[in-house]
Amino acid sequence: MANIPPLAERMRPASLDEYVGQQHLVGQNAILRKAIESGNLPSLILWGPPGVGKTTLAFIISQQLKRPFFSLSAINSG
Repeated sequence: MANIPPLAERMRPASLDEYVGQQHLVGQNAILRKAIESGNLPSLILWGPPGVGKTTLAFIISQQLKRPFFSLSAINSG
């Protein structure tokens, strides 16, 4: 069988328009969206419980800004 990525990875939003929730931050004319679209994004910390979209949002930001994305799990990194 082919090496198929997990369903969550295949269904993950690929743009801010596909991202659900946090519209006060990433909706049209929201502050974080404006910073991302202008390319003037300061350092930031994404904090919250598992499954709320932190990694997805970080990935979308990296793609939008054409920056490398490195995923590191604190649980798996020792």
